[in-house]
Amino acid sequence: MLDHVPIGVRDTTASKRFYDAALTPLGYSCLSQSPGSLGYGAQDVALWVNEAQRPVSDDRESGLHFCFAAPTRTSVDAFHAGALRTGGRDNGAPGLRASYGENYYAAFVIDPDGYRIEAYCGAAG
Repeated sequence: MLDHVPIGVRDTTASKRFYDAALTPLGYSCLSQSPGSLGYGAQDVALWVNEAQRPVSDDRESGLHFCFAAPTRTSVDAFHAGALRTGGRDNGAPGLRASYGENYYAAFVIDPDGYRIEAYCGAAG
């Protein structure tokens, strides 16, 4: 349904450290980089991270979050560890979320600008 999603951030240098560490374990990388703009994806850019004068306010109650598909549970664990190591905040440690589904394995973090980010793997084991 969606081709891409752009988000506004205060500092693309800090965001690049965070998103490189968080998304690389999931198989995504920075495919496009120019001053003030980063594009992430597997083969095509699906997430644009752009410097903005007024990024969206950090609001945990907004319901807004972005969920990235993960190939394995180990990659979900690495996503979480990488995110915390580079300025992210924990919003839910890696683990099964039985209330979401029998094999719903996910981790939740908050990026340096307050965006809520999830990595999810639905494969068993």
